[in-house]
Amino acid sequence: MSDSSNTILGILAGTAIGATLGILFAPDKGTETRKKLVEQSNALVDDVTTSTTQLKHQVADTLTSKKESLDDKMESLVSSASYKTEDVITTLEAKLKDLKARNRKLQRS
Repeated sequence: MSDSSNTILGILAGTAIGATLGILFAPDKGTETRKKLVEQSNALVDDVTTSTTQLKHQVADTLTSKKESLDDKMESLVSSASYKTEDVITTLEAKLKDLKARNRKLQRS
């Protein structure tokens, strides 16, 4: 997990703990306190859901960009290999032509 997602989770946890402690020590009736706890827990669930969704999108975007980068590098590598293969074939054809010429000379002698 990245530092930013750890920071977000730490802030959310700190907020939840602080809100819960504040509600527990507040001089309200039990029903009001329970109502506030439910509201705070719902807010925390919403925050965690939002953070999780953002993290999921961030990971998906990163994977997409890395995949595109890898695809580009592979295409470049294949293209480079293709050109090198052509160079090798051309060189081998020239050597074969030279060897055939030498062979003809030897056969005439």
